Amino acid sequence: MTGRLFQGIILQMKDITDRIIGIMDSTGAVVACTELSMIGSEREEETLDLNSGSGVTIHNGYVYQALPASGAHYEFAVFVEGEDRTAEMLCAMAAIALGSVRTMYNEKHDKATFIKNIILDNILPGDIYIKSTELHFGSDVPRVVFLISFSDASETSAIDVVSSLFPDKQRDFVIGINEKDLVLVKEVKPNVELKDLMKIAHNIEDTINTELMMKSTIGIGTVAMQLKDIVSSFKEAQLAIEVGQVFDTEKSILSFENLGIGRLIYQLPSTLCEQFLAEVFRKGSISALDHETLFTIQKFFENNLNVSETSRKLFVHRNTLVYRLEKIKKITGLDLREFDHAIIFKVALMVRKYLDSREVMD
Repeated sequence: MTGRLFQGIILQMKDITDRIIGIMDSTGAVVACTELSMIGSEREEETLDLNSGSGVTIHNGYVYQALPASGAHYEFAVFVEGEDRTAEMLCAMAAIALGSVRTMYNEKHDKATFIKNIILDNILPGDIYIKSTELHFGSDVPRVVFLISFSDASETSAIDVVSSLFPDKQRDFVIGINEKDLVLVKEVKPNVELKDLMKIAHNIEDTINTELMMKSTIGIGTVAMQLKDIVSSFKEAQLAIEVGQVFDTEKSILSFENLGIGRLIYQLPSTLCEQFLAEVFRKGSISALDHETLFTIQKFFENNLNVSETSRKLFVHRNTLVYRLEKIKKITGLDLREFDHAIIFKVALMVRKYLDSREVMD
């Protein structure tokens, strides 16, 4: 916020009152004033009173009032000559007027607002380049979107906590999307690898757990090489969380790059999924398999269809596992020891899990 804009408003106020009206920054420096000779002077001791959070402060023949700020510490404050009721009223009105002007200015020029508008599709693609030029924003810098989602409404301090991890406010932006979701738009190196992004996500998760005692789920989009493409990275991070909540419920950090076949299944219509299950299990329903059998199947897949390794992990005799696999073949018609049959069965399990999640959502 420049003193020039403040000065323009202050000078208009000079015509309606003979009182001195000015505005100072958080250091006490006067940045605009009806009395031009006061611009640049220091009023440091008054800042101590304003920081106490008492609202209006009267000191040494002047009334002071801080402009609304996003944090606990004020950034600018209005002062008016006098200690009477008229001075208080003039100070309050000036604070409202200057605060409104400052808000409109910030909304027009603030980079974080610009980024938020891109993510939420509130700006036309053709206007992104123009606006980025006005804001001196590098449009061809690689960036990645991290979506940080909370199961319950997050505290407002969550933004401050995450922001503290990324102090460069000209390159990295932490934005509140709604009461449960935060977005980090992080500038990265062109050759960044997924392991580097996962490290960043783990750092965010650990900090939130430690400082706020809150659980979070973090979705990671792919690298956007152009500013206009961060909306795609954001949607990928959203999809990563949505798909993960169906197929990887034990994970709290999910990357779009690692969604695999789950991403394809998640976007299929329910009717097609039901038809697929009916065709795969013509001989017998998958619901006929008990919990122990399904657990055996899971371990068999985890051990790459290796009978000996699976039986060892399950602490059962090899013949016992073979018996269970034969039982599965008899019920479903699929022999999991054959790769093609195992692939079909794996996909079928994922499809059923997807359909179950749709029923819960409905």
